[in-house]
Amino acid sequence: MRGVPRVARRPAGLVRRSGPLLLMVPALLAGCDLAPRYEPARFLLPAGYHGSGPFALARPADALPRGPWWRAFGDPLLDRLEAQAVAGNPNLATFAEEYVQARELAAEARAGLFPQVAANASTTDNKQSLHRLFRNGDAGPNVASSNEIEATGSWDPDFWDRIRNQTRSQKQLAQASAADLANAELSLQAELASDYIQLRGLDTQDAVYRQSIGFYAEAVRITRLRLAGKIASGLDVARSENQLAGTQALESGTLGQRAVLQHAIAVLAGANPSEFSIASEADAGLLLPAIPVGVPSALLQRRPDIAAAERRMAAANTAIGITRAAFYPDITISLLGGFQDTGFNLASLPNSLWTIGAGAALPLFEGGLRRAELQRGWSQYAQSRDAYRSVVLSAFQQVEDGLTLTAQLRDEARLQAEAVASADRAQTMTLQLYTGGLTNYLDAVVAQVTALGARITEVEVQTQRLQAAVTLISALGGGWSTTDLPSEDGVLPFDPLALTGSDRRPRPDHGH
Repeated sequence: MRGVPRVARRPAGLVRRSGPLLLMVPALLAGCDLAPRYEPARFLLPAGYHGSGPFALARPADALPRGPWWRAFGDPLLDRLEAQAVAGNPNLATFAEEYVQARELAAEARAGLFPQVAANASTTDNKQSLHRLFRNGDAGPNVASSNEIEATGSWDPDFWDRIRNQTRSQKQLAQASAADLANAELSLQAELASDYIQLRGLDTQDAVYRQSIGFYAEAVRITRLRLAGKIASGLDVARSENQLAGTQALESGTLGQRAVLQHAIAVLAGANPSEFSIASEADAGLLLPAIPVGVPSALLQRRPDIAAAERRMAAANTAIGITRAAFYPDITISLLGGFQDTGFNLASLPNSLWTIGAGAALPLFEGGLRRAELQRGWSQYAQSRDAYRSVVLSAFQQVEDGLTLTAQLRDEARLQAEAVASADRAQTMTLQLYTGGLTNYLDAVVAQVTALGARITEVEVQTQRLQAAVTLISALGGGWSTTDLPSEDGVLPFDPLALTGSDRRPRPDHGH
């Protein structure tokens, strides 16, 4: 047909040859991740724990209940102190601020993925020297004004994912900081619970001492009556008085220990020790909780310190991609545009100016700097992997220690209860025999010392059993789970396009 222009066609072979090149362009613009593929370290874990105790091994689906684990001890005052500690402990607040800073560092790294745009304006009034160099009789103006407004923009296409890996590494470090915060909170809660249990144990010991002091005071009265009736010697009186005074001294020492421990609890709770007090209670009625231990494989998801070590290992792996990207060209695209005039006619097209450019920097020879950085990155990853393995082994050691200790303390408590019953009977019988003149007071003193020591030991064992429960709960993660850990994108404090809504005090949800 005439009058119809012919459409030029590309040879089919050329289309086939250029097709793969065209497909490579989006892939190149999408970036090339040079970080090694990350796989967490794997461990061969046993099916169960060696230790045993009053805490039955749970089924694989069982775990510590979510929420405040200390409520299982059944003490309302402990509940209030734990809540006060989480809200007001200054050391825990420092971990919270470290998490805030880690989030902001991730946001700072992410900012490099976006174009950097800025605007500026300037006005100047300028005069040149009449005797300037190379003037050569120039008759041009010596005084002139310059007014300009400009907008600048620059962007790093990040072909080698250097910025993306920096961002991802900072996100992973922020996750590790969130796990550190959870671990610090768990440690604080466990320390406070253990100190509170010990304080209540001292209250019970004080009650035992006071009861024994009453018993010994009666013994002093009896020996003095017998001395007055000339049926006992002054030696018996001296022995009974010594026994009474020694026990009173022990009670005084217990009260001093209690005061010091109360000060420690005040600091943990974020209170001034001078304005803090806990009323003495001889029988607080603390309960020994039943703790589902679970299976060893679940421990890796229930310990915040393990999660922190794993996230640092992931960040070290990602950082290798940053050092690898340093071997490739760093490309930057820049743009400048605006208006300039000697007056204020800035919105005039003839007074416009613009500059568009791109730059690339490629290291050619730096004396082995890049290679050294890369090898250091691999070493840091290996170091973090070894640290992760160490944390895992320590976690299993703590659980096994807790199980073994609870089993031994259970048997020790049973045997000690039998020892207390026997010692009390012996103490009562010897005093009755002494009152009847059938034995000397030395036998009574020995029985009294034995009975008091047995009762104090029983209180200490019961206190240790409760503290061992706290230790085991802490070793099992206190009900924490990796599901409480914020995601990589969840650690970012704000959207880059949002002008408001920044959270100044973010705290990860621990389920508590």
